[in-house]
Amino acid sequence: MSLLDALRARWPDSAPVRPLARQSWSRQRPTYREAKPEVIAAAAARAAARPSGNWFVLAASADIRADRPFGTHVGPVELVAFRDPGGGLVVGPGACPHLGAPLAAGRVECGTLLCRWHGLPLGRDGGPGWSPLPAHDDGVLAWVRLDELGGEQPLPAPVLPRRPDPAAAIAAVAKATGACEPHDIIANRLDPWHGSWFHPYAFARLTVEQAPAVDVVNESDDRFLVDVTYALGSRLGVPVRAEFHCPEPRTVVMRITEGEGLGSVVETHATPLPAGRDGHARTAVTEAVIATSDRPGFATAGRIAPLLRPLMRWGAARLWRDDLAYAERRYALRQT
Repeated sequence: MSLLDALRARWPDSAPVRPLARQSWSRQRPTYREAKPEVIAAAAARAAARPSGNWFVLAASADIRADRPFGTHVGPVELVAFRDPGGGLVVGPGACPHLGAPLAAGRVECGTLLCRWHGLPLGRDGGPGWSPLPAHDDGVLAWVRLDELGGEQPLPAPVLPRRPDPAAAIAAVAKATGACEPHDIIANRLDPWHGSWFHPYAFARLTVEQAPAVDVVNESDDRFLVDVTYALGSRLGVPVRAEFHCPEPRTVVMRITEGEGLGSVVETHATPLPAGRDGHARTAVTEAVIATSDRPGFATAGRIAPLLRPLMRWGAARLWRDDLAYAERRYALRQT
């Protein structure tokens, strides 16, 4: 027995971090037989059929400030967002109704957005020729409702997944953009079998314990259950059990159901953008990592959250550099 084997045998079960046996990437157990295309496609189709109420993720809540406007697009719709005097979210068309100036280039003073070209004032109650759109701030993400773009029956608020108590959690939001469509992002997340093959630096010992049937009926059964070890370098890892499900068409939620960080969630949101200059679709990925733990030391982690959030964003962005290649490849194959 090697020293590492002896260490693993004596390692306490209560420890969240476990030693990992060194394993060659090519000697992992193949998962291609389990990753059935029809299972992934059916899960993505069921997600696409769920109501969104025409709500789209706009940005991280922290990106929209009281001292300057925030400009972006959802699909072909140009938008501007800012904060009113009470800190409330205001979202509206991004072109000035006067002569079409980009309102994101203006200034916000005392909750009023002033157009840079001629000083047209706009606020929560609107302005000449300009009306705000339905908006929602859930404390982590900012949303906007675009009924014409969504084409569904409107809902009064976004379809939000269950999250940890904000007072006992640390949230970080990462963003990326890919040449693909939103359902390519969703399909990527509904293929958990690729985890340890495509991301060996992050995942080990990944096993899909349960996948929904192609013809699953109950939404409560429409989820993937995965056992996986999050790698901390090449010799240590944190084993957890996690579930994946889609509460609405453009969102996939991963929730830890057993192990360290019980109750923590990773929300992946896909928002359409205007087509690129090449004519191909573009999609924004907004990933919210909301971490929690019942360990006493997590309270200390909360006090250094400003230092942890950049690391959380870096980890999510690293995974999405690979996963966008997956999603973009799916899209490219459809175009050819």
